[in-house]
Amino acid sequence: MALNPANGEKYNNTTDPTTTAPSLRRKLNLSFKHRRRGASYIFFARIFHRRYLLILAILYIIGLVTCAGPLLTILHPPPPPEPGSLYRSHELFQKLWPEIQSDNTSVIELSSLWRYRRRLKEQRACPNATAGCQPASPGLRSYLIVDANGGLNQQRSSICNAVALAGLLNATLVIPHFDLHSVWKDPSEFADIYDEDHFISSLKGFVTVVRDLPEELMETYDFNITNIPNIRVQAWAPARYYLDDVYPVLQEKRVIRISPFANRLAMSMPSHIQYLRCLTNYKALRFSSPILTLAKNLINRMTERSLNSGGNYVSVHLRFEEDMVAFSCCVYDGGEAEKLEMDLIRQKGWGKKFKQKNRVIAPGLNRINGRCPMTPLEVGMMLRGMGFSNDTSIYLASGKIYKEERYLAPLYKMFPLLQTKESLASADELAAFQGYSSRLAALDYMVCLFSEVFVTTQGGNFPHFLMGHRKFIFNGHAKTIKPDKSKLVVLLQNISASWDTFKDQMELMLAESDRKGIIVPRVKKSTRKTSIYSNPFPECRCLWESLNASTRADLYI
Repeated sequence: MALNPANGEKYNNTTDPTTTAPSLRRKLNLSFKHRRRGASYIFFARIFHRRYLLILAILYIIGLVTCAGPLLTILHPPPPPEPGSLYRSHELFQKLWPEIQSDNTSVIELSSLWRYRRRLKEQRACPNATAGCQPASPGLRSYLIVDANGGLNQQRSSICNAVALAGLLNATLVIPHFDLHSVWKDPSEFADIYDEDHFISSLKGFVTVVRDLPEELMETYDFNITNIPNIRVQAWAPARYYLDDVYPVLQEKRVIRISPFANRLAMSMPSHIQYLRCLTNYKALRFSSPILTLAKNLINRMTERSLNSGGNYVSVHLRFEEDMVAFSCCVYDGGEAEKLEMDLIRQKGWGKKFKQKNRVIAPGLNRINGRCPMTPLEVGMMLRGMGFSNDTSIYLASGKIYKEERYLAPLYKMFPLLQTKESLASADELAAFQGYSSRLAALDYMVCLFSEVFVTTQGGNFPHFLMGHRKFIFNGHAKTIKPDKSKLVVLLQNISASWDTFKDQMELMLAESDRKGIIVPRVKKSTRKTSIYSNPFPECRCLWESLNASTRADLYI
């Protein structure tokens, strides 16, 4: 044995160093491999251990939330729904129905409903309807063409505005063309809905109206009106815009076309232009003979069925059609099935409009703000609460009701004498009107026009025009019930309310509606909210005074 000079350790000097070196290397390599394997084992063990701890932590949190959730709910319950945000009218009806059914004492006499308490103090001189208009070009006529879009009464607005604009520009008006609306889908033309000859003759001396453009101008545009360049006009454009920007084009081209034309003329206009609007709306626009004939029969039949109230009846404009419910994004009592159905209707009718990122759908907020269409049940409860007994004759003006059998049943229970155009007319009489929404709406319009009371539930052009028309015919003696829906939805959600409490609130709402209805607005200028279409006085007073009572009645029936 000897000492190793490098490290002083003993070694066998009989062994050949060349034979021991590989052995030492193998031992060193094995030792390194074992260490590496050990390190890997430790590394993966640590990872596994961390994952295990992570899983345990997740399970612990889930358990904590699961156990603590109910406890937190008890300690901090979610806030109750906002008053009026939920549709619970059907629950309230079920609870109150026995009392409603037994409460048949009417506190309202239809024959003495309306008292006109105020007369206009300000009487202005009647305007010269040609004063202030642009002078006609010598020898050559200029022509105005408009496309009236929308439903029946939006088209009516376009026609009245077109006559007013023709008077302002001293242009000859071509009978307006009706656009085929994507929702209404009514291909009717002007003569299908209105008496064309009466329209032209009534405006004679004020505005010249022709059925077609002269052949020379038609030839210039290859006998196609759509080839005439269209002027795009901003909504509610003032008279100054038309005189400064449109009139020079009319003088140069001799014909201008404005499409679409709904709401393209400001409500505030000089008095002589307003007179043309009055003349058009309340005299020149008379429905066509087929519509008037059937409408007269419906009114007579409705009167006959109302003999218990002196021939007087109540008309209700109800907007609870399928497309209206879908568009409103309101939620009723149909649950998940109703939601899926409404989603499909919105997708079919309006594409991706309701799925845009900036689109917020808030059914509860819509209801609180009074934007949800009233159900037939809600209308019935409101009217019974206001004092209309179950033997009141009611005419229901509406399109096809959403889930008609289900939603109309409660209204029929509350008012068994309820009628519609379908119940008053035979299938043969209505056959010529089926598929034409504007003509059917015109029938409803006429029956509502001559009702003792008109009830509007949703707003829109139909009640807007009808309220004004009724005021014009009856010199203000026309009762309209316009409920405060924001207050009504709160009452209908209160399941604990008694029938007496509900009635008290409805009587107050009726009184407030009456108070607003008898007011004749004192406005210097028409606005979008106080237009001559909803409030004809004082601006249409001169026209009213020029027509005697028999003439006013003959204009419509």
